[in-house]
Amino acid sequence: MAIFQERTVPAEAQLAGWSALAERFAVPAPVRRPSCVSDQHVSGSQREEGDWVVFDKRYWQGNSFADQLIFALRHEPIDLLVLKRVFEAVPRQEMEAMVRAAPTGIPVRRAWFLYEALMARTLDVEDAPRAAVIDVLDPKAYFTGQPRSSKRHRVRDNLLGAGRFCPVIRRSKALTEFIESDLSARALETVGRTGAHLVARAASFMLLADSRASFEIEGERPPRNRLERWGRAILQAGRNRLTLDEILRLQQILIEDSRFVHPGLRTDGVFLGERDHSGDPLPEFIGARPADLDDLMAGLLQANDRMRDDGLDAVLKAAATSFGFVYIHPFQDGNGRLHRCLIHHVLADRNFTPPGMVFPVSSVMLDRINDYRTTLQAHSGPLMPFIAWRPTPERNVEVTNDTADLYRYFDCTAEAEFLYSCVRRTVEEDLPREIDYLRRHDDAIRRIMEVVEMPDRLAGNLVLYIRQNNGVLSKRRREGEFNQLREDEVELIEGIVRDAFEGFLSDNPSGRITPPAALS
Repeated sequence: MAIFQERTVPAEAQLAGWSALAERFAVPAPVRRPSCVSDQHVSGSQREEGDWVVFDKRYWQGNSFADQLIFALRHEPIDLLVLKRVFEAVPRQEMEAMVRAAPTGIPVRRAWFLYEALMARTLDVEDAPRAAVIDVLDPKAYFTGQPRSSKRHRVRDNLLGAGRFCPVIRRSKALTEFIESDLSARALETVGRTGAHLVARAASFMLLADSRASFEIEGERPPRNRLERWGRAILQAGRNRLTLDEILRLQQILIEDSRFVHPGLRTDGVFLGERDHSGDPLPEFIGARPADLDDLMAGLLQANDRMRDDGLDAVLKAAATSFGFVYIHPFQDGNGRLHRCLIHHVLADRNFTPPGMVFPVSSVMLDRINDYRTTLQAHSGPLMPFIAWRPTPERNVEVTNDTADLYRYFDCTAEAEFLYSCVRRTVEEDLPREIDYLRRHDDAIRRIMEVVEMPDRLAGNLVLYIRQNNGVLSKRRREGEFNQLREDEVELIEGIVRDAFEGFLSDNPSGRITPPAALS
């Protein structure tokens, strides 16, 4: 029985592609969806068997380095992390021999370009002879950047980043459908049917809801002034170019009291997880080494600029930049909230959200907290076996091996699908519901004023209390601040509120968007 990275290899099959290369060179990186070639015929040429993709025996080309690399580039999703570490392990002469043997081969030219791009090292081979120019990534299989010609390799570089940081997003069915739904246009259409004053109020409530949810995800319930300060920072998203200085500015807004938090890029380790009975770390996730942060952040921001200039879909770009940031985890504190702030930055910068409005994406994430955590852990969990660390006297973690590449290259498809699903809910449900709530709320206030003259704030509270108590005003409220209302007035007002909100499924099914009166 053969075992590969704690998985049992299917019977009568041989490792192929990334798994074969990782096994041969003892590559310190996870192969997330390993492949093998069966010794038997496979119906339909390939099948899924547990964690494995099993190919028909006709796919077996041989067991040489070149055979396995070509198999991976032809038949498997690109894995830049495994590829980079294979390149580090294989003798340069072997790469050069592969290129010289087939300098016009499509997978060979892709491998050649990627070797020199990821390794920042030039092979001792002549430029490619004349051949049809090819894309580094197949645009039918991946979301890509604008192609940049590389005459040496006869390829078009259409990656989303570069050697210092490069996410990959596969063109999945779900993402294709999300993009075709044109959520940005639908949001603008909803806003366009609504008066400017109502839109401004809806935007204010959704901004506060997003700010509160972002803190709540981290287990915090900050005072109102801190929420408002962070809300103002989110509302500024997209106004300034995303640079390290801009991210540091946001960190200062988030963490006003820095007496116990090191401002700027951290100088020590960071982990998420629990502690044992002695207080020592039990990490579920470890961020990048402090010594790697400058280069990783520079690479992330460079990739962010490239994706922006290349016109990559806004939500895909938001996913790649924001999740790349939180995986690096560059700060001692505030990484999660800044990660979600970067989502708003990209959406605003690309004019995806209506002007002056913030989609309450954090509220949706809080509602779907298990899915959110699963998405994060699906990426970080497989990396942990390849991070060597030890506890420090301060009960922190110190990474003892080279881990920078673990944070440079990642498949962002699942993260993009999750984020797009959150954005879709804000556009299809939260925004229209909030506007509908405000219309009904204003109608109820207007009609109540025709019965009894009172301050707007008090009328708003009256609507809220009646709605919270299933359409009737509680005895405590009637005998308290509303004790001057006559019995017939109370009954009439209760009827007004019930009528105004008839057919409204829920003012707050997610538990996150806050009704206006509660904010007064």
